[in-house]
Amino acid sequence: MLENIEVLCHSSVKIKKEKVIYIDPFNIEKNYNDADIIFITHNHYDHYSKEDIKKVKKENTVFVATKDVVDELLKDGINQDKIKIVYPNNSYMLDKINFETIPAYNINKQFHPKENGWVGYILEIEGVKYYIAGDTDITEENQKVKCDIAFIPVGGTYTMDFKEAAELVNEIRPKIAVPTHYGSIVGAKQDGVEFVKLLKPEIKGEILMNK
Repeated sequence: MLENIEVLCHSSVKIKKEKVIYIDPFNIEKNYNDADIIFITHNHYDHYSKEDIKKVKKENTVFVATKDVVDELLKDGINQDKIKIVYPNNSYMLDKINFETIPAYNINKQFHPKENGWVGYILEIEGVKYYIAGDTDITEENQKVKCDIAFIPVGGTYTMDFKEAAELVNEIRPKIAVPTHYGSIVGAKQDGVEFVKLLKPEIKGEILMNK
């Protein structure tokens, strides 16, 4: 299920199946310009990076994003017909891909307020459900997530730390859990290793971080 899936850096995920999909492209090393769809979880610089979007977008790339990001995309000259605005707690379909938006917010810190309407995504691709959590703590919404593969922030400070992330994953029980949001801007590289150690035996922890 992880074939042709990469965690490029920080929270940047690339899924290369029938479509080439990026979620929050960041610190991209070279010009790929191969994105069919780019999903953005919120407008912080390490998730909505204009410089990195230029390296992955192509002429017909479609953007999926929250309202605040959509405003920025329009300012940057992206055509309105190439943008799909999303809101928390909704289901959508795009290019035969079903996806849901799960609220992503902080419970005990102020970096990601719930009222901002920021999101994580559950993408259903070829019968597999991928949950990309975005920047979030444990919430009543993400405790109800059902997915096959979960990409979960573990770096702490702005999101869950690795202990909280493992607690959430052990509750929602995906087949595979992949740590993100650590090792560069925030969180030590060891956080991913410690996260995997805390998972229940039936959940496979996979470290995919490229750098």
